[in-house]
Amino acid sequence: MNRPVCQVPNEILKSILMKTRRLWITASVALFMAAFVGGCKDDNVSVVGTCPLVISTSPVNLATAVPLNKVVTVTFNEAMNPATITPAAFTLLDTGPFTGRVAGTKGTAGTPVPGTVSYNAATFTMSFVPTAPFTPTTGYAGTVSTVVKDMMGNALQVNFTWTFSTVAPVGPPTVASTDPLNTAVGVVLNKKITATFSEAMNPTTITGTTFTLFQGVTPVAGAVTYLGTTATFTPTALLTGNTLYTATVTTGAKNVAGTSIAANYVWTFTTGIVVAPAVTLTDPVNLATNVALNKVLTATFSTAMDPLTITATTFTLAIGATPVAGAVTYSGTTATFTPSAPLIIGTNYTATITTGAKNVAGTPIAANFVWSFNTGAVPTVMATDPLDLATNIALNKVLTATFSTAMDPLTITGTTFTLAIGVTPVAGAVTYSGTTATFTPSAPLVTGTNYTATITTGAKNVAGTAIATNFVWSFSTGAAPTITATDPLNLATNVALNKILTATFSEAMDPLTITGTTFTLAIGVTPVAGAVTYSGTTATFTPSSPLVSGVNYTATITTGAKNVAGTPIASNFIWGFSTVPITITTNPLDLATNVPLNKVITVLFSEAMNAATITGATFTLAIGVTPVAGAVTYSGLTASFTPSSFLISDNVVYTATITTGAKNPGGGSLASNYVWTFSTVPHLGPAFVNLNTAARFGIYAGVGISNNAGPSIINNLDVGINPGFRTSVTGFPPATIVGGAIFAYDDLPSPATQNMLDQAKTDMIAAYGFAAGAVTPAPATIAGDQGGLTLAPGIYKSTSSLLVQSGDLTLDAQGDINATWIFQIASTFTSIGGAGGNIILSGGAQAKNITWQVGSSATIGDNTIFYGNVLALTSITLNTNAVATGRMQCQNGAVTMTSTNTINKP
Repeated sequence: MNRPVCQVPNEILKSILMKTRRLWITASVALFMAAFVGGCKDDNVSVVGTCPLVISTSPVNLATAVPLNKVVTVTFNEAMNPATITPAAFTLLDTGPFTGRVAGTKGTAGTPVPGTVSYNAATFTMSFVPTAPFTPTTGYAGTVSTVVKDMMGNALQVNFTWTFSTVAPVGPPTVASTDPLNTAVGVVLNKKITATFSEAMNPTTITGTTFTLFQGVTPVAGAVTYLGTTATFTPTALLTGNTLYTATVTTGAKNVAGTSIAANYVWTFTTGIVVAPAVTLTDPVNLATNVALNKVLTATFSTAMDPLTITATTFTLAIGATPVAGAVTYSGTTATFTPSAPLIIGTNYTATITTGAKNVAGTPIAANFVWSFNTGAVPTVMATDPLDLATNIALNKVLTATFSTAMDPLTITGTTFTLAIGVTPVAGAVTYSGTTATFTPSAPLVTGTNYTATITTGAKNVAGTAIATNFVWSFSTGAAPTITATDPLNLATNVALNKILTATFSEAMDPLTITGTTFTLAIGVTPVAGAVTYSGTTATFTPSSPLVSGVNYTATITTGAKNVAGTPIASNFIWGFSTVPITITTNPLDLATNVPLNKVITVLFSEAMNAATITGATFTLAIGVTPVAGAVTYSGLTASFTPSSFLISDNVVYTATITTGAKNPGGGSLASNYVWTFSTVPHLGPAFVNLNTAARFGIYAGVGISNNAGPSIINNLDVGINPGFRTSVTGFPPATIVGGAIFAYDDLPSPATQNMLDQAKTDMIAAYGFAAGAVTPAPATIAGDQGGLTLAPGIYKSTSSLLVQSGDLTLDAQGDINATWIFQIASTFTSIGGAGGNIILSGGAQAKNITWQVGSSATIGDNTIFYGNVLALTSITLNTNAVATGRMQCQNGAVTMTSTNTINKP
């Protein structure tokens, strides 16, 4: 009987072999190819289809330094039958200590490693999770058996075996810190003891056996937990005061690799002396009588208490054995019990603080603290004359208060029955008869005034019981005169400087009370001189001199102003206004654009100002919140701000401010800070050449990077080579990289590094092309030696080679720190060291804004000081002691540092 076999198209075979070329040794590849040529041959009948293959493993074949907690995975080329993914489908052998060579794939012997096998149908991946961590520096051999089959029933044609080895063991873990520290004293009794390790530990080894606490030879009961790198011992009960304790972490504590700490770690500490807290004060006091029905109880402790122990369980109130409902709070050293309802008249109460109340160290009070008090029958005020909130009361009114019961006449006095205007007492005589107290004012009451009468808790009945709370009521007498209109109105603005003030009353006033004392005008607290007159119902204030512009004024009519019956206004009448403000004109105007970089900012005031107030504090310039340095001057009506250096180009937005601190000679100011903005002209020179991701590289080369001699240094930049390999980077050391690293195309993990290097090269080539094709502003043609010249920002084009030889080349930014230069050089570029050949920056020029686009090779001469980014097509050479602030990047060739060169980040 002919059995069907799986058929593998050539293109699928080619794809599979390409994916597995890094996994299989040559013999395995040959074996699989032989299997493909003959088709899938299974013991059972199967369906024609693709043969199952292992296309990747993790760890990969011959991997070293594999972590001890590694999960082993095997990925197939197609969906597998989960029923065939069993413990028999995969075995892992411990092949013994790893000596630098891993056993081959055939005949491998060793000890089986126990673990769990699972399968992920979505990714065609089988996983093996070892029961315990791997052993350090040990070889392992994994085998996928031919019992695994795909969904069509096709089996893996031959066993798949590969090997790997684990990481070498590290030094033993240590206890890095403890809390409390060794020999600590005064430790609180509720302390949790912690030990922090130098690395992650195996949590199953951090137990009550490996982390213990003793008082002498007596173990202390507690629970041990572990989180992060810290083990915690929480005693079951409070520690004993003034006692020495010994904590120990034994060598049974192991890290995740199974390595124990080198020796038992032991430390000691001593607890603090225990002083039990006490209740030092209560309110009401013990055995108090006639306690008010709205009483809130308090108990003050001798020390701060644990708020969590001050509750309705530890602070109680009761009538006999019956609890009284209430809320308990705690603040400072005082606990408060607020009954849910008023207390009951004539009742005995018992308050208790139990030993459940503890201080912050966990120490309870020595014994339950109990005190008692009694409420009395409380007299009340039944009626008053005048009634509460009565109005238009006669000025000769005599006040009365009638009680619910007979009172002790000795307690009804001018101290317990009072009358006041606000907080000012009103003089009068107090008498008592029957159940009524009487207050007779010594003088008539005042018109239009609010009065407050009070019977205090000093008033007691004949049994000595006080009223529960102060009894307070109020009333008012007839209306006082008022001010019905003012000119200017309250809060008026732009008031003329020749303004005469008027105030109109609701009725005729006594002219003798309308004076310069009762009608005043002021700037802040400074009086303004003027004359006051009165006619009809209107008072007039005429200032002695014109008002001051831009100033807030306050006018006041005091209670000294009285009507013809002698009744004053109820309270001082105050209103305010402001005069015509100072105005300004600015240059540049608000929102101006394309402002020159050498601009002096000016402000023209509408009137002469006090020069002493025109300073760097009142006239400021900023970029965002960053101040701009400059000098402020004032002349005539104009204030000027001269920046200490040129403004920054490229539409940078500046904010200028004149504050209200700028004042005229009379003290007047702007109504508010005057703020305006403007933006500057674009930068001098061409558009900036953006290296994008290539900007991270101080050196980038295609095939080679070398440091031929001397301790060269690259500061704060990376070094990259693509497509060249790391073996093509030589001379490191003695060359060093500070704040950067070397990246080569063959680095691992290869895909991430290669993608980064590919993108950087793409960006470098794009920048090269942008620089070579720049035409705005129009390029200036240059040729030969540029030594001794000074060049403004722009594009400079050479159709052949370019030199800097007979002197230094100066690049002058003309005060624009964003100014740019592009040098388009068709052939080679050379700076000759010695007497000349340096690049000099002036006028705010910056190296990062200079691009040297070189059509072939660039050479930076001996002892040359060089600035700018060199983008060369072929190669770059830095001669002896050349120092470059910029980047050296070439597309095709090599970057060579001859001897002791320096490259700084621009």
